[in-house]
Amino acid sequence: MGQLKRVISADGSVVAAAVDATDLVAQIEQLHQTSAVVTAALGRLSVAASMMGYSLKGDKESVTIRVDGDGPAGQLVAVADARGNVKCYASHPVVELPLNAKGKLDVGGAVGRNGTLSVVKDLNLKEPYVGMVPLVSGEIAEDITSYYAVSEQIPTVCGLGVLVNPDLTVRAAGGYLVQLLPFADEACIQTLEDNVNRLPSVTQMLTSGMTAEQIAMVLLEGLNPNLLDEAEVTYRCDCSRERTKGVLASLGKQDLEDIASKQEEIQVCCHFCNKVYSFTPQEVRELEK
Repeated sequence: MGQLKRVISADGSVVAAAVDATDLVAQIEQLHQTSAVVTAALGRLSVAASMMGYSLKGDKESVTIRVDGDGPAGQLVAVADARGNVKCYASHPVVELPLNAKGKLDVGGAVGRNGTLSVVKDLNLKEPYVGMVPLVSGEIAEDITSYYAVSEQIPTVCGLGVLVNPDLTVRAAGGYLVQLLPFADEACIQTLEDNVNRLPSVTQMLTSGMTAEQIAMVLLEGLNPNLLDEAEVTYRCDCSRERTKGVLASLGKQDLEDIASKQEEIQVCCHFCNKVYSFTPQEVRELEK
């Protein structure tokens, strides 16, 4: 369970979201058995997805962030609903790399610095919204900031952090997302820049005992911020046997026949939660109709 808070400046020109996702990212580490650097990468991406999902309007809307870099972690995917609940996976959950020049986990090295970050927003319209940008650093926060600047033209500051203990458990994880609306004046922008520049890292703030609401309030200090809304966010996979049937059915008649004829039991594993669904050859053949 994580705590997500959103605050807004008195004039309504700036909105800041902050989340303490320590428990949520701990669950990701336990579920996917990730190495430290992949825990950090997948945790950062999931925190960003949670805050982006929470900004959606409709209950059935969702956002999917996919990072395709040239690093050893392979593809990273995080999906969030409009309540900020999230699910995720990495192609290669175990990657071992030396610490970077700053003595920190080398997330950029694991993700790769060449590739793309894509955002798919399912807004319950005929076609989803899709935006894609080249990776800036592979460190995730800078890449999210770049996405908003390039694809949505929204001035945004994103901070993300995951602190992993030596035994691979998660000590702290969270992030913030600050967005300026078009009518924000220069004084407001300057105040925000000063606040961001003074801010310690996300993990420093969390380990010092700051709450998500306190982090959001500090971001908008001097702008008379008020709490806008809040949510408890969690890791949530919405897979089901029926949805898995739908995925199998989409394979086509020939592929289904091949699968049914070669296996006594067909097992499909969910990438997001590792739940396994089993089908008999007869059940698979019935999907051909």
